[in-house]
Amino acid sequence: MQFGLVLYSYHFISEAAREGTRYAIVRGASYTTDCTAPTAAICTAQGGNNTGDIATYVQNLGFPGIDPGKMTVNSTWFTNTGAACGTSDLCKQPGNSVQVTVQYAFPFAIPFIPANTLNMSSSSVMVISN
Repeated sequence: MQFGLVLYSYHFISEAAREGTRYAIVRGASYTTDCTAPTAAICTAQGGNNTGDIATYVQNLGFPGIDPGKMTVNSTWFTNTGAACGTSDLCKQPGNSVQVTVQYAFPFAIPFIPANTLNMSSSSVMVISN
């Protein structure tokens, strides 16, 4: 049963990374205001090391059985040549790309074996379209 939960959780962590990247690619620097909440649709996505509206969006997706408190979301922007760019709005131009990495500390527990944490990670990279 526990291995089934591991696979289930990894599936949703992978999906969370893809959803976070999709969220970021449609909120590029074409907009003049920065996103302050994940509900805004016409603003520039903000993110970094577990901060900003991208992290808030991913952690609030509400996947069943996934504890958002054990999830870390990091965002990185790249130029169209693939060089790391930073987090400024200049990096979020259409044609550049964004990578969202989601890490999850899965509480792995099997009877008669000491409890442990299984660290999962998934990344997704897409080109900014807007």
